[in-house]
Amino acid sequence: MVQPLPDPPLGTAGPPTPVPPLLPGQPPIALLVDYDGTVSLTDVTDTLMAQFVDADWESYVADYDAGRVGSRRLMAWEVGLITADPASLSAVAAAQPHDPGFRPFAELARETGIPVEIVSDGFGFFIEPALQALGVGWIPVVTADTRLGTGQPTIDFPNGDSRCFVCGTCKRNRVLAHQAAGRRVVFIGDGESDRYAAGYADVVFAKGSLERFCIERGWPFERWTQFAEIHRWLGRELEAFSSDPASQAPPMPRPFFCGAEAWGEGRIDPPPGDPTRAAG
Repeated sequence: MVQPLPDPPLGTAGPPTPVPPLLPGQPPIALLVDYDGTVSLTDVTDTLMAQFVDADWESYVADYDAGRVGSRRLMAWEVGLITADPASLSAVAAAQPHDPGFRPFAELARETGIPVEIVSDGFGFFIEPALQALGVGWIPVVTADTRLGTGQPTIDFPNGDSRCFVCGTCKRNRVLAHQAAGRRVVFIGDGESDRYAAGYADVVFAKGSLERFCIERGWPFERWTQFAEIHRWLGRELEAFSSDPASQAPPMPRPFFCGAEAWGEGRIDPPPGDPTRAAG
């Protein structure tokens, strides 16, 4: 049995990333995209841990995957294990492969006025450089603030929730923010950090463990393996909207099953049991 992890820093959430207003004639769709294992073909955060950390961090990741530990607690502990120099970390992150279909997919969305946003509950420091290298540096990134320097790396969570500290980055809040602007939210992901966002999104594209997660809970989702598939889906949605703007249904509000609204304020780990079973 692994030893309990220390409590993470709670800090204060920063101002939310602005959501562009929905203008007349624009498709009422927003695309929220995970990064690790979704845009990148590997989980970059786990790759860095595997290459540069000798301690038994995977046992704690298993607790996180099972819903017993929050990601904020896990990452605050993980970053303290990293002793590699920043250049080595950045070089390994930059060498990770990416889905070649992501750029044309994102560019189609941009051309048609559909917001694209990266939402990541990982270390995050490598995402903006990767997007720049892919030619899509215009995409906003919502993630943790991990700082590498001459001393110990540090991590803060400016995109967490102000009353719930289970997740480092609250993907749920980004779904709700785009829905509040009048858009159906399409969420694209692959793993455990996507579980809460998937329970609130209007359309979910899932692969990997997120696919299994949705199947076990009976949540509707679209299976995907590469962005070229979602690109074709988006093209069909745009054709339908062009022919009949009413073809795009409004966002669907759902009752809260996570966060302070459901669990009370100040929680660091998910409550016992499986709160996602209450969603759908």
